[in-house]
Amino acid sequence: MSKKLTMLAVGDVILEKPNAGQYLSLVAPTFKKSDVVLGMGEVMLSDRSIRTFVEFFPSPGGPASNCKVLADAGFNVINLAGNHAFDSGAPGIEDTVNGLKKLGIAVTGAGMNIDEARTPAIIERGGTRFGFLNYNCVGPIGEWAHKFKPGCAYVQILTHYELGGANPGGPPDVYTFAVPRTLDMMTEDIMKLRPLCDVLTVSFHKGILGNPEMLAMYDKQVSHAAIDAGADLVQGCHAHMLKGIEMYKGKAIYHGLGQFVSVGAGLTDEQRKEFRSLGGPNMSTYVLRLDPARNLTMIAKCVIEDKKITKLSYLPCQINDDQKPEILKHDAKGQQVFDFMDRITKAAGLNVGYEWDGDEIMIYQI
Repeated sequence: MSKKLTMLAVGDVILEKPNAGQYLSLVAPTFKKSDVVLGMGEVMLSDRSIRTFVEFFPSPGGPASNCKVLADAGFNVINLAGNHAFDSGAPGIEDTVNGLKKLGIAVTGAGMNIDEARTPAIIERGGTRFGFLNYNCVGPIGEWAHKFKPGCAYVQILTHYELGGANPGGPPDVYTFAVPRTLDMMTEDIMKLRPLCDVLTVSFHKGILGNPEMLAMYDKQVSHAAIDAGADLVQGCHAHMLKGIEMYKGKAIYHGLGQFVSVGAGLTDEQRKEFRSLGGPNMSTYVLRLDPARNLTMIAKCVIEDKKITKLSYLPCQINDDQKPEILKHDAKGQQVFDFMDRITKAAGLNVGYEWDGDEIMIYQI
């Protein structure tokens, strides 16, 4: 019988400020006791960043020294396929990938070309091999990798608006779905990885911003396709808010892990003016439009026995006033996360319920 292992996963990690280790100080002890810790590297970490402005809400990236911050906090795997993957240009991707690898952190989702971006991360713990793939579903096409261009792996999503009634200009029905060619690329990657690992996790940068109760049509499409192709676990990031959890064919889909650390450097007045001139939203009000519940987050937890996931739960967390995520207990604060997840999961019509087990919140299919 193989050793019982624990895998933890968190959502968006944005470390644009230097010396950012303090922001992970409250969770690092828990991370270091786990066998595998996965996170979403929302921004690139480089001292050679080139501002590309391919994203309307651009990230300046963080210093290369923050690669060590992630290693010191206990991360073992970092996903990089997101809508800010190419904001720092080719040097940003090159330095981030190389910097993390040198510190023993496996990466997937971005690279100097599309083949590198689609290359899985594989690590072994206690005789169990863990495989990871990561795809961006939301960013501008300028973030995507191609044969001769650095960037991220992606599944292209199309949006169709259909006016259902005799009401020109009225609110339409919205349909979203993956471009078959890119969905086929993803399933091909999963099928290639399947025989090379015991536990296969696919992560997506996906989801509607600012609405924790709403899932787009493609959210389920890409997640179900990943499991159909062989994934054991699916996780989503990007919406910067928690989303509900779903069970599909006995496998868990965490549709949105929420933001975990968001320490932005911010834009200068000159950059903000340029940003507005290019048609971007009013950044002074953009964050304020998000629900205050953006500070509620989680650490997804899986227990692996005999090379299979046998237990699914999450640790409720809250981002405190110092911008540090802290793990909550089965108390009033922890119950706030429980109640929020219960509400948004039911509102999305998903088939999962929750119950406390000590200070963890267990997941079960209903």
